[in-house]
Amino acid sequence: MKTIPYILSLILLAVSCGPDAPQQQEAVKLSVDSTSLEFTADGGEQTFTVTASEQIFLVPGDGWLTAAKGGKDADSKTVVTVTVQKNTVAEMRQTRISVVAGEEKQYVEVTQAAAQIPQGGGGNNGDGNGNAVVPEDDGNLAWQFAGRLGIGWNLGNHFDAQNNGVSGETFWGNPKATAATFTKVKAAGFNTVRIPVTWMGHIGEAPDYKIEAAWLDRVAEVVGYAEAAGLNAIINMHHDGSDSKYWLDIKSAAANPEVQKQLLEQIGAMWGQIAEKFKDKGEFLIFEAFNEIHDGGWGWGSNRNDGGKQYKCLNEWNQAFVDAVRAAGGENTDRILGIPAYCTNVDISLESFVMPEDTASDRLMMSVHCYDPYDYTLAAKVNEWGHTADPSKKVAGDNEADLKKVFEKIYVNYISKGIPVYMGEFGCVNRATGREQKFQQYYLKYFAKLAKTYGVPSMIWDNGAKGAGNERHAFIDHGTGEYCSTEAKEAIQALISSYTNSFTLDDVYRNAPQ
Repeated sequence: MKTIPYILSLILLAVSCGPDAPQQQEAVKLSVDSTSLEFTADGGEQTFTVTASEQIFLVPGDGWLTAAKGGKDADSKTVVTVTVQKNTVAEMRQTRISVVAGEEKQYVEVTQAAAQIPQGGGGNNGDGNGNAVVPEDDGNLAWQFAGRLGIGWNLGNHFDAQNNGVSGETFWGNPKATAATFTKVKAAGFNTVRIPVTWMGHIGEAPDYKIEAAWLDRVAEVVGYAEAAGLNAIINMHHDGSDSKYWLDIKSAAANPEVQKQLLEQIGAMWGQIAEKFKDKGEFLIFEAFNEIHDGGWGWGSNRNDGGKQYKCLNEWNQAFVDAVRAAGGENTDRILGIPAYCTNVDISLESFVMPEDTASDRLMMSVHCYDPYDYTLAAKVNEWGHTADPSKKVAGDNEADLKKVFEKIYVNYISKGIPVYMGEFGCVNRATGREQKFQQYYLKYFAKLAKTYGVPSMIWDNGAKGAGNERHAFIDHGTGEYCSTEAKEAIQALISSYTNSFTLDDVYRNAPQ
């Protein structure tokens, strides 16, 4: 009896093909109703809804959160519950949840605020002598200048570059600077740009020592880029006094009064011309007399045993600089001026530095540099730094405390007394591995937080030298303003964030790389 099943199959076929038969449901494209979630440091739960006809899969980005999906309803919607743990560190954390359905993918960005850790602890406060140093912003001149200059960037190995006694913008491998360079430096978060300038090779004969117009015009053009970008700018005399090898020779001046007399005349003539060129530029522009003046011994030369002759010469040079700038008139009558210590060394300044006399009131700042410790920051003989570093890969001792002492000396001897000081150069060369880069970022964070805590505006050195290791300081391309690499971007962002955020020095210390 096969007749009845056959008839039933025909009936069913007819019904299924009829005008009222249900149609196959269309596929629903993957979507989420929220692409970002923000949590407080305490954590908690939030939800978002996924719509998709295919089965969905969730891939949480980090272990501090979980993502659980509920059942799918008739409209192909699934509610996802995100649970975030309490944040116990003083840094914001960020990750993403990947939502996958078939070949489609969506991301939900998740951020959590940093923990507010009470100040204190950290184990590295004090001046090294059992006395606590607690910086206070009392509104004095030094703090006002610090707030204005903030964190800065050096256009290094650029106008200061020279070959065979002639300076040139591209001589050491950097491209010409453009307006975009400065626009993007400002966008990165910097307040100030230091533009080192070497003048040798563009200087006429005595007694006028006339500066070549084309060279001075190009420097002025680039200063204009900084002004247009809203940056403070610092220009100086840089490698003219390098190691007593060139015309600005401190060793010869200390040994021969006639040389000193001639140099004082040349300094006055040249700074007079520079000041005249910029006499209409406003207070965004700062003149810095010289760079790292020393006799080739980096502070350990004949200055140690010549009875203070080199120190006396430099103090006279600084006075000639101030006098020449003020005499040029215009905006120069009260322009802020940077006065370098010998070799820009903090310790040597304590026994040798004399602030020049000035016709303007409260318009002078002392300039110092810091690349401590040298074997880590410049030579890269070791590649880790700080209390969590591998002892075999760091400079011996308490790295954080040693660096902190530099700032404590500046604060106690100058800042607390209302004498403004800025760090014209500091830095830390780029590293090759991910772990080494974490320590580089930690060093920059710690340095920036010291600068902010102690009221010392600071300018990171960038010489455009790409790669990793000895003297490799490329962060921002001098011709375009773009970051030189992802790692360079992360280093600069670590620096800027540490200077501008509300975390304490102890917060940074607690969150050193592990």
